[in-house]
Amino acid sequence: MSTPLIEIKNLSAGYDSRTVLRNVNLTVYDRDFLGIIGPNGGGKTTLIKCILGLLKPTTGEILYRVTTASNNNPAFLDNSATNSQFSTLNSQFSMGYLPQYNSIDRKFPITVEEVILSGLSSQKSLISRFTATHREKARQVIARMGLEGLEKRAIGALSGGQLQRALLGRAIISDPALVVLDEPSTYIDKRFEARLYELLAEINHDCAIILVSHDIGTVLQQVKSIACVNETLDYHPDTGVSEEWLERNFNCPIELLGHGALPHRILAEHKHGDGCGCCNCKH
Repeated sequence: MSTPLIEIKNLSAGYDSRTVLRNVNLTVYDRDFLGIIGPNGGGKTTLIKCILGLLKPTTGEILYRVTTASNNNPAFLDNSATNSQFSTLNSQFSMGYLPQYNSIDRKFPITVEEVILSGLSSQKSLISRFTATHREKARQVIARMGLEGLEKRAIGALSGGQLQRALLGRAIISDPALVVLDEPSTYIDKRFEARLYELLAEINHDCAIILVSHDIGTVLQQVKSIACVNETLDYHPDTGVSEEWLERNFNCPIELLGHGALPHRILAEHKHGDGCGCCNCKH
């Protein structure tokens, strides 16, 4: 049995008086590769914010497995509705995060090397500079991401695939226990998408991965387990999900179509409305 890395227990979360997630329970294991799918507005982003420590649950808790430096014994760090001392998550439990492509300001004056080095910011003080050791680690990550020769190039001059590789390098440079990726294949071509998933398979040898995506077919080909978030969370321990399982979680019909090398699960033709999850209808 794999070691639990994160345990989410009876978690509810939302914004102001609006509850987005209700009674979510989930365990993420060491070197897990979990795919998270679900309709727009179902709570995927809210769950990720809670896991990253950016949003405190209204009820329930998230426990992060950490190892104390003194005796190597595992302990758990708590992000819960009642814990007011949750300020040391990033220093005690290392996570990497690859945000959605459209959230990146490509006009920001920063180079590939600087983007990747910024993933080590928690390892230095505000007034110190990156050391030679830091820069050597960045060089190794740049090579791993296939970005040699682009170290000094501004991110605004990169292709979509190159930028995603730089951001992925930033996410893994600190050797995190967990990497969270939010729609990593959006705005990149299919050729690089294949390379992206090759990189993720390599990274998964060293850490757990949570992958959020709307591309159900691709997710099912890559991950080890899958969860659908639609206010609540429905977990499936492998990727052999049925059309009935998907229809129940998306609140609308699903068809399985063969298309090229990958099977793609897509929405069947149907009338929108009655709260159908594919278009986030409310009537």
